[in-house]
Amino acid sequence: MKIGILGGTGKEGSGLAYRWALTGHEVVIGSRDAAKAAAGAAELNQLLGGKAVVRGAGNSETAQASDVVVLAVPYAAQWPTAESVAAHLAGKILIDVTVPLAPPKVDRVQLPSGESAVVVLQRKLGAGVKVVSAFQNVSAVHLKDAAHEVDCDVLVCGDDADAREVVIGLAHDAGLRAWHAGVLANSVASEALTSVLIAINKRYKVAGSGLRITGVTGITNMPDVSDVRKG
Repeated sequence: MKIGILGGTGKEGSGLAYRWALTGHEVVIGSRDAAKAAAGAAELNQLLGGKAVVRGAGNSETAQASDVVVLAVPYAAQWPTAESVAAHLAGKILIDVTVPLAPPKVDRVQLPSGESAVVVLQRKLGAGVKVVSAFQNVSAVHLKDAAHEVDCDVLVCGDDADAREVVIGLAHDAGLRAWHAGVLANSVASEALTSVLIAINKRYKVAGSGLRITGVTGITNMPDVSDVRKG
């Protein structure tokens, strides 16, 4: 699958890029500055050690060339970035990793007008783009360590069940457990949980607290993280 990551030079975006590249996806990392994207891709390729190759490009080229687009930028840049590539998103899945954090109090839940930031984005982009919310609660700390099992489940929210299923599969490819968590409006919980996890990290002096869904039995399609470790 061709995956374009807008904000791919950031910690979360580059970590996901690394894991997806290891499992055979064609990954492009995007930035407003194409030169910065190219430099970020070079760093990732060095880390990949010849097992895979990613490339960097400007945001518009990245979105245009991709089957699935990932938006992994700070909240302040969410809409400006999406708006700048909107012409290239029609008919595609847009995975939004955005969390409405408001520095410096990032450990306090702050939702725009009391609703999900991803729902607002879907409303602005229109029904022609299949927006799916995912990966907000996954710490970037261990994503670039293929031997490390990330101890956090992924909640996947979206109004299109087939689009959610695609994102579930991509989460598995990254070595993560993922769950259908309902319609896009439910993303408000995932977004809020990020501030809760940040507060836990600060209080207990840890780098990457996460969440696990328990009580679900008979699931056979969970990822084999050894596949990611093998690279």
